[in-house]
Amino acid sequence: MLYGGIPETSQILISGGPGAGKTLMSFEYLYRNAKMGNTSVLFAFEEEPARILENVKSAFSELTDIDDLVRDGKLIIDGKTPSDSILGASDDGHSAYEFGKVLADMESLIMSTKANRVVVDSLSVFNMLIRDDALYRKYMLALILSMRRLGVTSIMTTEMESPERHKLVFKPEYFIFDGIIALYQTGEESKRMLATEILKIRGSKHSFVTTPYEITPAGFRIFAAEDIAPY
Repeated sequence: MLYGGIPETSQILISGGPGAGKTLMSFEYLYRNAKMGNTSVLFAFEEEPARILENVKSAFSELTDIDDLVRDGKLIIDGKTPSDSILGASDDGHSAYEFGKVLADMESLIMSTKANRVVVDSLSVFNMLIRDDALYRKYMLALILSMRRLGVTSIMTTEMESPERHKLVFKPEYFIFDGIIALYQTGEESKRMLATEILKIRGSKHSFVTTPYEITPAGFRIFAAEDIAPY
């Protein structure tokens, strides 16, 4: 669907509802890159690193070398806790200061490990805490510019207001990303279907077809049987 993958140094947003697999998809991206020798970092803002590893090893039971990559420092799970900083922000000035501290910590880890693949999971924490839309977009732009300056390719996850495609709402901050991947869920829970769509990839051709996928013990399986020429 991406006709070769995510372009180097792009900043990509994965948006989807609960259970769509945002964290799993972004983790698998880091895992595959770590196996190719790229130092990869996941900044976890919503769950403890140990719990994330537990969940991904349960979902991807055939990926038996995850612990090896973590031990070798090629796959780093860093637990960030906004509750210790940004959650305590009582006004815009305080939240700006605390966000700056979190961003500085992220930059420090990226530089010290020479990581070139990064996941931020999830931006929804910041969206919940920073109520002013203009200020939130300003912070997201600062985060993206930081990743570009460091020369990393990043994926950032966020909650979608509705898991269904026909209810997709484009938030203003979506437009500052180089690419957007949407994960949809349709149907009843017992007959739920998962599907993905590439909404945009700046500077690169990509599929425009909404394509079903499933999460298997060996990773994501995208049912992309598309022979249409890119346009």
